[in-house]
This record gives sequence, C-alpha cells and structure tokens, in this order.
Amino acid sequence: MLSFLLRRLLMLVPVLIGLTLIMFAIARLLPGDPVGLAAGPNATLAERAALAREFGLDRPVWEQYLSYVSGLARGDLGRSLMTRRPVAEDIATYLPATLELVLSAMMIALAIGLPLGLLTALWRNRWPDYLSQVLAIGAISMPRFFLGLLLQLVFAMWLMWLPLGGQLPVVTFPPPRVTGFVTLDAALAGEWRTLGAACRHLALPALALSLSPLAAIMRTMRAAAIEVMAEDYVTTARALGLPRRKILIKTVGRNAISSTLTVTGLYIGWLLGGTVLVETVFDWPGLGLYATRAILSQDMMPVIGVALVSGLIFIFVNLVIDLAYGLVDPKVRYG
Repeated sequence: MLSFLLRRLLMLVPVLIGLTLIMFAIARLLPGDPVGLAAGPNATLAERAALAREFGLDRPVWEQYLSYVSGLARGDLGRSLMTRRPVAEDIATYLPATLELVLSAMMIALAIGLPLGLLTALWRNRWPDYLSQVLAIGAISMPRFFLGLLLQLVFAMWLMWLPLGGQLPVVTFPPPRVTGFVTLDAALAGEWRTLGAACRHLALPALALSLSPLAAIMRTMRAAAIEVMAEDYVTTARALGLPRRKILIKTVGRNAISSTLTVTGLYIGWLLGGTVLVETVFDWPGLGLYATRAILSQDMMPVIGVALVSGLIFIFVNLVIDLAYGLVDPKVRYG
C-alpha cells in the first residue's frame, strides 16, 4: 500500500508540470490587453508600463513561466491584476463555497442514485425500470445552466418556495468563519436561523449540479447489481432461504457498490470544473464565479490558479477512490 501511494504521488509531478505549461501557454497566447483593462481607460502609457513591470508582464514568456513555477514551489500562485491580491488568498476565500456546493450535490446523488439503481435492477424490464432509464437519460443530456434556470423559474419564481440565488439573504450576516462552509459554520455557532437560510439557498444549485451524477451513479449501480445477482453465491443465498432484503443490501449492494466508486471520483472532478455555469446562474460565490469574472477581465493568473487547484483536488479524490477499492473489495491488492 505504501509503495502504491508513493507511485501515485510521484505521478503528480509530470501531471502538474504539464498542466501549468498548458495553462500558462494558453493564458499568454490569447489575444487581448489585460494590462490596459486593469489600468483603466484613463491610464497613461507610463502607468500601463509601470503596471506591466510590477506584474512581470514586460518580460519574455519563458521567463514569466520559470518565475511562476518557482513561485509555485513556495505556494505562490501569483497576483491578480484586478484585485491586486495574491491568487492563493482569493482561492482560499472562494474555495469553501465551491466545495460546499460540490459535496452537497454528491451527497444528493449518492443518497438517491445508489438505492434507486439497486431497486431498478430488482425491477428490471418493468415499468419503474423503463421510467427511471428515460429520466436518467434526460438528466444526463440536459445542460446544467438550463436546468438551473428551469429550477429557478419553477421553485423560486412560480412557487416561491426557495430563493433565486446567493449564499445567504442580503440582510443576514454570515456566521463567524471557521471552516468556510456557511452551513457548517452556522451550526457550529448555534445560529439555527442562519443555518436554515443557508440550506434553502443551497438547495437549488446543489440539485441542479447533482442530477447528472445521480443519473450516472444510478445506471452504473443498476448494471453492476444485475451482474452480481447472476452470480452463484447470490443463487446459493436464495436457496438457503436468506431474507430477500438481506441478500439485496448486504450481498448484492455491497459487491455492486465498488463499480460506482470510479464514477463517483470522476464526477467529483467533473463537478469541480462544471460549477462555473451553475455558480454564475445562481450567483454562488465560489471558484467558478471567481474564474468567470477573471476570464471576462482577461486576468489569467486567477484562471491558472483555479485550474491548478481543481486539478489537484481531482487527483486527490481519485487517489482516495483507488484506496477505497481496497476497503470495499477485499480481493483488491496493491503491489
């Protein structure tokens, strides 16, 4: 297990180098005048030149890249042209909101997708199975921004059950920051009214983000459960007269769930990259909204920083998923 961990950690080095190289090249080759945008329309040529010198943009691209990579070794992700703040500080501010949204979406997807996949395998080739398959295909194929707008239209504007966007009502002060997760910080502070408001604001964006992974998890779980139910040990358990619920949950469910781990890990990475549109639609103050504003202002250091952090989280999550195989399936061994 230790050698497996070391191998996976060593694999991070070329991945991160390649990621920084590609993102930096894209950022520097794109047309535009980020210095002019940051300096403003009334800035003189001298002021623009001073701003370019301050951020090292007057140097050759290869020097800028080497300086950036050396800064990464110290945990420095550069500075934002627009906010003039270190990108690492901005990301530390916005990242918890994105993680709170992604984790909530995955909890919804797993809580509904796993049992529904198991039940549709049990009801195979019957109308609940056909209905769930149609709904799953619809959920996967529907664009998330369109789904977000649809949810806003139905639940926020017509029914007025849930708020249109934001993380908290405008008149509500956020709880003292401990973890950065508003719901968790409100619970830790005992501010139950704030917790309720935060959950109501979280519901629609989390639901919009969860439907695609929910459908994929449900379909994967269904296929794996059907395969497991055809195994001899399941037939033997039935012949021995074990309760149907016990066979379904403990035997079929436990063996089929390992197939959904890969899908879960991939979708966490997909959700991290896919929050941009959902956060923009719901005005959710996370990394996606931060990256969108940076792209619109051609401020590329935050964009590279967000891509790096998202890539690191994706790699870390898949490492954890690989290790979880060993816990769920005792047959798995790492050399």
